[in-house]
Amino acid sequence: MKLWGGRFETGPSEVFERFSGSLDFDRRLIVTDIRGSQAFARALERVGILTADERAEIVSAFDSILAESAAPGFYEGAADEDVHTLVIRKLKERAGKVADKIHTGRSRNEQVSLDTRLWLREECDRVRSLLTGVMQALLTLAGRDPDAVIPGYTHMRRAQAVLWPHYLLAYFEMFARDCERFAEARRRADYLPLGSGALAGSGFPFDRAAIASDLGFAAVTYNSMDVSGDRDFALDFLYAASVAMIHLSRLAEDWILYSSEEFGWLELADGVTSGSSLMPQKKNPDSLELIRGKCGRVMGSLTSLMVTLKGLPMTYNRDMQEDKVPLFEAADQLCGSLEMARVVIESATLLPAKPAAAADESWVVATDLAEALARAGTPFHQAHQIAGRFVLESVRNGKKPADWTAETMRQFAPEFTGDFAALLDPKNGMRSREVPGGTGPHAVAAALAAAQQRLAEMSL
Repeated sequence: MKLWGGRFETGPSEVFERFSGSLDFDRRLIVTDIRGSQAFARALERVGILTADERAEIVSAFDSILAESAAPGFYEGAADEDVHTLVIRKLKERAGKVADKIHTGRSRNEQVSLDTRLWLREECDRVRSLLTGVMQALLTLAGRDPDAVIPGYTHMRRAQAVLWPHYLLAYFEMFARDCERFAEARRRADYLPLGSGALAGSGFPFDRAAIASDLGFAAVTYNSMDVSGDRDFALDFLYAASVAMIHLSRLAEDWILYSSEEFGWLELADGVTSGSSLMPQKKNPDSLELIRGKCGRVMGSLTSLMVTLKGLPMTYNRDMQEDKVPLFEAADQLCGSLEMARVVIESATLLPAKPAAAADESWVVATDLAEALARAGTPFHQAHQIAGRFVLESVRNGKKPADWTAETMRQFAPEFTGDFAALLDPKNGMRSREVPGGTGPHAVAAALAAAQQRLAEMSL
């Protein structure tokens, strides 16, 4: 069965049928295809194409097809061109001649757009739910060691001391922005294309607003030519997915390092690690490495669709059939990675003594000293020079911050008055960083409370 063919003397070649078929991947849209077709049947009734009885028969037949589609073997032996053709064939088998009316005033161009938009709305909701799961896991982990101190890094060199929850909140903020991006991607997809026809608008007086309401769309599309060739909403989803995967990949990279013997900060649970087939001692962070690796697949999906679309002339072209493979691929890899990340975070254990020792033995307090000098009246450039020379002297003589006393500091530089020795403990320096967004203990406690409230609002 074809949805076209009257103009052709012969059918397509076997090679073309095999090359152009899409049922193997677009059958994922069967649920949305049936939902959209049921709504279209109701629209056909409103314009007098279907009687009430015919509409009821068609809608009921679609319900039966939907129920059967979940059964094993439903697609076995199907040689249909795509999911839309399969659904119409199944409809005709159940409803008979009345099925021939279902495509009145409707193009596959708008049908594909509708199905994909319906699917994408639900996928955005699914991704946001998974993101909030990761965010809650981060907050829970932060609550286990609220006072733990770690070195913060720039250029992968120890820079300044921060609280462990402050570090975790940095990733919370990344994923919060991801939630916003997926909400925006959903909003961009939330326009009804039905009624646009192939490119010029339908020749039947459909109440597009009524169809939009039936399917829960916020509005109808504005231009029939635009919507026929529009895949911006798919690109929006793929961009949001790529950024989210970048954030997951950065977290994975951090934790691969922090759980290594060289750092020894984190213990990853047995359930998210694996061993070596040769080396008995190994405990490999494979879950995190796979997240990092899958990032490339999702970013490749975005690139793939961008390149597919970049040179297309106005309205629909068959190239656009190739939008679904990268879209489905990105969604699957992102959702799997988010689920995996949540489990890793939930089962991870911080070993706080190791990062605390790393902060204590390094010179992450140097900025605290320079800023304290500036607060005491020394111009900051001079204060920076004094603190820098102090670090240089220490490095040359193999001295750690704890090796200095108030007296020896004052001997090095008279600007170091007696109260400066307290700043050699990273915990004390952090207390000066109580600005909103800073790592001061009160600022972090407030940020954690605010994050929990924001997360609750996202999850409503």
